[in-house]
Amino acid sequence: MNQPVQKPGRPAKAAKPAQRAPAKAAPARTNDPERTMADILAVAISEFADKGLAGARIDEIAAATRTSKRMIYYYFGSKEGLYVAVLEEAYRRMRSIEAELHLDDLPPEDALRRLVGFTVDYQLAHPEFIRLVMTENIHRGEYLAQSATIRQLNVPAIDGLRNLYERGVKQGVFRAGIDPVDLHMSISALSVFNVANRHTFSLIFQRDLDDARAMGARRDSIVDMVVRFVRK
Repeated sequence: MNQPVQKPGRPAKAAKPAQRAPAKAAPARTNDPERTMADILAVAISEFADKGLAGARIDEIAAATRTSKRMIYYYFGSKEGLYVAVLEEAYRRMRSIEAELHLDDLPPEDALRRLVGFTVDYQLAHPEFIRLVMTENIHRGEYLAQSATIRQLNVPAIDGLRNLYERGVKQGVFRAGIDPVDLHMSISALSVFNVANRHTFSLIFQRDLDDARAMGARRDSIVDMVVRFVRK
């Protein structure tokens, strides 16, 4: 069969290159002030926890949240205003979860065990909370004093512990004469140590405080210490 002959001077047409699909543009931030403020706070918590008030940089927070310094200052007033909002958010997160423990539904000793165990677990899982509290103690509570919100957030926590303790005293389970604020302080101190002194204690005494079994045993020990202190 005869093949068609290509006429001279007319080269065959080259195949057209496949067209690439246009790149998708990065989604634009929606005009949602509450979402924007929540995003800023989420990043700012890490920034202030890692670097403290002096070392934190608004530029980095703005870049990570695709906002601007001007917008951050619009919402929070200043770097110090953002820092106070971060403290409030950190306390709000802990207290909101604590409120869901339903301690009133449990017998007093079981309720106390749940509360102490929660405190240990939460602070281990959220070392940024401890670092923020440590930073604020370096500033001698200067910025926390500017927030009525934080004080209000902690009132229900103390009231809940007081109710739990008084139930135990009435039922003859707990001994009388313990100040609920002092008890709260002791629970907090035992829980904070695991985070605040983690690295130095591990190095000095050659204890692996990142080991799950070791921390589980430490948790149980803290719960037992508090219960034995309170038990009648």
